[in-house]
Amino acid sequence: MDIRAVIYALAAAGLFGVSTPLAKLLVGVTDPWLLAGLFYLGSGIGLAMLRTALTGRRMRSEAPLARRDIPWFAGAVLFGGIVGPILLMVGLTHTEGAAASLLLTMEGVATALIAWFAFRENFDRRIALGMVLIVAGALVLAWQGDVTFAGLLGPVAIVVACVAWGIDNNLTRKVALADPLQIAMIKGLAAGPVSLALALTGGARLPALDTAAIALLVGFFGYGVSLVLFVVALRHLGTARTGAYFSTAPFLGAAIAIPVLGEPLSLQLVTAGVLMAAGIWLHLTERHEHEHEHDALEHSHRHAHDEHHRHAHAAGDPPGEPHSHRHAHVQLRHAHPHVPDAHHRHRH
Repeated sequence: MDIRAVIYALAAAGLFGVSTPLAKLLVGVTDPWLLAGLFYLGSGIGLAMLRTALTGRRMRSEAPLARRDIPWFAGAVLFGGIVGPILLMVGLTHTEGAAASLLLTMEGVATALIAWFAFRENFDRRIALGMVLIVAGALVLAWQGDVTFAGLLGPVAIVVACVAWGIDNNLTRKVALADPLQIAMIKGLAAGPVSLALALTGGARLPALDTAAIALLVGFFGYGVSLVLFVVALRHLGTARTGAYFSTAPFLGAAIAIPVLGEPLSLQLVTAGVLMAAGIWLHLTERHEHEHEHDALEHSHRHAHDEHHRHAHAAGDPPGEPHSHRHAHVQLRHAHPHVPDAHHRHRH
């Protein structure tokens, strides 16, 4: 288990979780759909500025999106940046807040089920139980005791939105070896204007300049930097495990809301924290080891020369490590502890 990747996943969840109580402060003075557009736009613009500033060695260490990545990435932007938010807005207008909070926990479930059964990502009972405990914690946190469903349209729209984000997470894994800054930047620049245009078409009005600036800043950290960390975690942990860690975002957001919004520490929050901690412990203590075979493969991504990267360098390849260049993997058979990262997608 790559502990750094776990930290990246939890940090991504923390940043996204922080954006929730901050969004609560903004939603009272800004149309929710317009606010989502500003968040995505802040993500895209902020990451574009950051990527422009980070020239030289850092840029040489990451591989840009390749032509073969475009179909997967376009699907991720469509489902995650456009379809998901639109369905969520439709759902929220026809669903009580308590019911919506419960239904939104389905994103982690959808991500894992799609990864396990559509993309054949490996899992066992330990990982499945860990996922169940984390989702149970999210359900406990979202429960308000007065959940009602006035109709089917709202709940169905929210569930389908969660499925769209589950598809997005799995498609993003397909391109996770490319530059995460580029991936998150393009997502924000694509989804932000679309959401803003739809909100303005629906009659929303732009907020005051200071409110818009705060929303853009929240979007940069809560959506942009968070997504960059999420993509890096995808490389090393696989989709379902990264999604499980990211499912702690509601708990982290609620925990941060205690000092930020002055909300009380409740038994509900403590119970959710215990359940999620147990699920994370099951994932962290996973040890999956068996003899497996790596097929011959040629690709480009950020890497150092470990046991999976023992290739020779051409004259034009960048010096130093980590770096990025096109390289070949020879067929290799060995045994060691591993998770379904970018180099361990074999069948079981």
